[in-house]
Amino acid sequence: MRFLVLVWNNLKRRKLRTSLTLLSIFVAFVLFGLLCSIREAFMAGVSMAGADRLVVRHKVSLIMNLPVTYGPRMERIPGVESAVHWTWFNGIYQNEPKNFFGSFPVNPEPFLAMHPEYLLPEEQKQAWLKTRTGAIVGRTLTQRFGWKIGDRIPLTSPIWPRKGDQAWEFEIVGIYDGAQKGTDTSGFFFRYDYFDEARARGEGTVGWYFVRVKDVNQVAQVANAIDAEFANSPYETKTEPEGAFAQGFVQQMGNFTTILIGILSAVFFTILLVAGNTMAQAVRERTGELGVLKAVGFSNGLVLALILAESCLIAAAGGLTGLGAAWFFAARGSPVPAILPVFYLPTENVILGVGLVFALGLVAGILPALQAMRLQIAVALRKTE
Repeated sequence: MRFLVLVWNNLKRRKLRTSLTLLSIFVAFVLFGLLCSIREAFMAGVSMAGADRLVVRHKVSLIMNLPVTYGPRMERIPGVESAVHWTWFNGIYQNEPKNFFGSFPVNPEPFLAMHPEYLLPEEQKQAWLKTRTGAIVGRTLTQRFGWKIGDRIPLTSPIWPRKGDQAWEFEIVGIYDGAQKGTDTSGFFFRYDYFDEARARGEGTVGWYFVRVKDVNQVAQVANAIDAEFANSPYETKTEPEGAFAQGFVQQMGNFTTILIGILSAVFFTILLVAGNTMAQAVRERTGELGVLKAVGFSNGLVLALILAESCLIAAAGGLTGLGAAWFFAARGSPVPAILPVFYLPTENVILGVGLVFALGLVAGILPALQAMRLQIAVALRKTE
């Protein structure tokens, strides 16, 4: 404990310099935490993808539809367990473009069977099956707009106008949660039969299919068989694993992992120079005192440990506080739920951040600590004269 007091008093000698160094480290680790949260938001679809699920879309573009009759044909292909269609609705609430969110017409029972990551109470599922205009809404979306079960929600869609130019009306009959923390709970799902009957155009078409295969080891063969089934037709398909499909969306914005590493490398290199310079100055200013410590019996190893402890303490004070601030901000939810519906700081990134904190302390302090350890008593004491 007495050594900790000594280290702490040394840090208080130059309060302004110490405060600025702490602030720099704090900002660096806040940035680290937020960038990790943003990366997790973009990569959530990839990490949550089912290994036994394929995505089947139009070969030319995702915005081009497929016939609803493709589902039964795919289910007859050897190795296919089930096929479930989705369609992008692009619902807008209160006619405000900023109030858009992921909304999809689906067939309720096959949809829930295909996606066990969406947890819906049985009584709410039964209500959805009985209510033609019923919709289930993710927990995050209800928190965003303050919705509850029983609310009637009018939506407009620039893609799918309703017959008679009327607004689409839905009744919330269920609120689903995620089976895992990274599950997207910002979606709005309603019944395809209601949608197909009421839309002004495009009857009998869907956006894409999720296909579950019976044997995960046959994913590639099943994908090839599906594309071969519809080859040379007006609606040729492209089939790929769900993870690759999600990864394609992320890559449209660039390689986010590389961008993240590049930004953080530059930031941490700068912070390393700042912290290293702080420790080097602190050692130079206390050269005489270090000589006195050695003269009264402090070993070289103990002097080395004191300097490293000082460096690690300043890194921990700034870094751990920064990580805590980033975690607190992420825990409040996404700042832009329409774009980043999943937003949290993963535990593994927190652990990595703690490791980086102490690595920064050790690397920033090792050269000044070695310099102090090798300092000769006579040379150091002369500087006190």
